[in-house]
Amino acid sequence: MKILVINPGSTSTKVAVYDDEKPILLRSITHTADELAPYDAIIEQQDFRRQLVLDELKRSDIPLEFDAVIGRGGLVKPIAGGVYEINEQMITDTLRGCVMHNHACNLGCLIAHEIAARIPGCRAFIADPGVVDELSPLARISGSPLMPRICIWHALNQRAIARRYARGIGKEYEDLNLIICHMGGGISVAAHEHGRAVDANNALDGEGPFSPERAGSLPAADLIRLCFSGQYTEKQLLKRIAGQAGLTAHLGTNNMREILERIGHGDEQAHLIVDAMLYHIAKSIAAEAAVLCGDVDAILLTGGLAHSDYVVGELRRRTGFLAPIYTFPGEDEMGALALNALAVLQGKRTAKVYE
Repeated sequence: MKILVINPGSTSTKVAVYDDEKPILLRSITHTADELAPYDAIIEQQDFRRQLVLDELKRSDIPLEFDAVIGRGGLVKPIAGGVYEINEQMITDTLRGCVMHNHACNLGCLIAHEIAARIPGCRAFIADPGVVDELSPLARISGSPLMPRICIWHALNQRAIARRYARGIGKEYEDLNLIICHMGGGISVAAHEHGRAVDANNALDGEGPFSPERAGSLPAADLIRLCFSGQYTEKQLLKRIAGQAGLTAHLGTNNMREILERIGHGDEQAHLIVDAMLYHIAKSIAAEAAVLCGDVDAILLTGGLAHSDYVVGELRRRTGFLAPIYTFPGEDEMGALALNALAVLQGKRTAKVYE
């Protein structure tokens, strides 16, 4: 089976081609600020990014002949985890989601659908998008009936890492209780109880620890006062929540390698801010242990920040008493997407219908 995988991110579009489980092409196409500057909204980048994918396939002498195209899922309505065949309702909801959440992941579904439509017999999927919602009833309730808790998190990578860890110890994901922390531009922390993520934060726009680009949870009354101060527009304030927040707001960059170099050269402010971020990440991990009533088989750290010995060491110091900690630096999204599509094509899993 030949599978095309498309994963759009904020500054790159990742493309992969798999022959069954074997990758025959892995590319990350980086987009400069100048290239993206003409586009006011992410949805306007759709044609630009689709053509880059097609150009990459042509440059690599890979014909447009696939059994499936699978894209990173967008911010549609909350759904259960799994593989979904792309349909018109999903496309409509993805376009609606583009208005609410200007995030590049929305393009994965749209581009996968467009390319698959050009190929006779080719199927188009998404799998485990960021809006996978398996929260327990208790987790949904906040202190205001006007604002129930929702989760937008790194579902695809967290599940892929969970399954990889389970295979490594000879068990099934569904047999384990895990706390998984994905640390990238945004940070999501989730409690996985026997194959379901029963608690996870809204890592996109307003809950949990602050991160390289996100503000995380903020003092609510102060935020309301700021909204009515007249100092900022709605668009500017949303940027202060996601994009121009966290390490970026405090230190002027989201580049953790650069920040750690600054710390190594004696930048005390950078040291303080990074340690504060790790402090809040550790608090979030410990909170998920309470969700699992202390019955935690392992804590898994993943995402780009897990490459840092300093980050891992500090989190291990603060949370290692809860359970053994294992690291899976980077992300496994491309392989996870390919394997999800392959499982459906081989009849090992059934694609769900998005309604």
